[in-house]
Amino acid sequence: MKNMMKSLTGFLLLTWGLLTQAALPTAIDGQPLPSLAPVLEKVTPAVVNINTQSVQYVRSRNNDFYSWFYGLPSAPRERVTQSLGSGVIVDAVQGYIVTNHHVVNDADEISVVLHDGRQYKAQLVGSDEGTDVAVIQIEAENLTALPLADSGELRVGDFVVAVGNPFGLGQTVTSGIVSALGRTSLSGLGYQNFIQTDASINPGNSGGALINLRGELVGINTAIFSPSGGNVGIGFAIPSSLADRMMHQLVAYGTVRRGSLGVQVQDITPRLAKAFGIQTNQGVLVTAVDPDSPADRSGLQAGDVINQINGNKITSQKQFQNFEGLIELNSDVTLSYSRDGKEKRLLTQITEADRNQMRGAELHPALKGVNLTNLPHKYRDSYQGVLLESVERNSDAWRLGLRAGDLITAVDKKEVATLKQLSQKIQKDALLSIYRNGRYYLLPLGD
Repeated sequence: MKNMMKSLTGFLLLTWGLLTQAALPTAIDGQPLPSLAPVLEKVTPAVVNINTQSVQYVRSRNNDFYSWFYGLPSAPRERVTQSLGSGVIVDAVQGYIVTNHHVVNDADEISVVLHDGRQYKAQLVGSDEGTDVAVIQIEAENLTALPLADSGELRVGDFVVAVGNPFGLGQTVTSGIVSALGRTSLSGLGYQNFIQTDASINPGNSGGALINLRGELVGINTAIFSPSGGNVGIGFAIPSSLADRMMHQLVAYGTVRRGSLGVQVQDITPRLAKAFGIQTNQGVLVTAVDPDSPADRSGLQAGDVINQINGNKITSQKQFQNFEGLIELNSDVTLSYSRDGKEKRLLTQITEADRNQMRGAELHPALKGVNLTNLPHKYRDSYQGVLLESVERNSDAWRLGLRAGDLITAVDKKEVATLKQLSQKIQKDALLSIYRNGRYYLLPLGD
């Protein structure tokens, strides 16, 4: 019995020694095991964590009452909000980082944490709500930038990897495939041409990288579809080619300059299809053409049915507005349409004069901080003027009393209905007519 116990003990010790010396196999049948580690070693230094802080001033009803009752000044309370996100270094020399608009929107302070733990304050270069792309900049040395791939070469089924900062846990890597391309018609997400993937994307991943197996950037993670708020295998990324175009505009101008074809369209209902002798889901019906717009100059008319923009098939009003919003200034636009049962094509161009959005500082120094846009067609039957789409807090325009949703209806008592008219009429000492909540007031811009 004693000899048997000694033999068993020796066997166990021998086995333990062999196990402790053994390692995971690096190859099977002479072939190395597949691993993403070599690619990620090059990629992860280019993906950063972004922390933002915003200060909001909130007035309490109780404070206002007691301030009034005792004759004391009413002081608003500060409420500090913080958010987390991700970003991708795309220019190591200039320190440019691409992220999402909704990650840095209204942030008073932006800080960036690099993969190696270094932390920097960042400056906002520019941001575009329409495509949800933003560019921030840090001053740092020894940065690693991620090369951009042509996202137009992606195919459904390609393997992709998502890198980001989900739930503030720190840098996390997940993998999956491209589930779909060119996703549109998603509620509340602006201009759309998304890559859909089943690589796990969660809150905090926004602005992070979607890469291919060569370690190239193919998309910027931006949104998820989830009933519960967590990943269910349906995530969306902005294609790298689109993000690259937006980035160059944001760096050059601080904003994305968009134009308009100058047409109003509507979906084709069965009754309209019968009246016009066309098939449903085969284009959008032109209901109005703005004078001196690109559509007007190229001969488009009310009653025409547009079925393609630059080769992209159009089946709904929302789809038309989406593709129109992604057209860059001074680029050629090809429209395919039908008129009286005959198929036609035209070539036009959206120029600087046809811009649909503009920063206030481009028109007048006192309007710095305002983003202006032409009033959407759906409101033009009830209102007239140029819409203040957003106003930055504590900007020159904010201190003048301007707020998002205001309408500029006239300059020096001369009515304006478009940005083009506003830019032509506004002068240094202009007097603006502002409409807000059913009331008009005058705002002088002079000293």
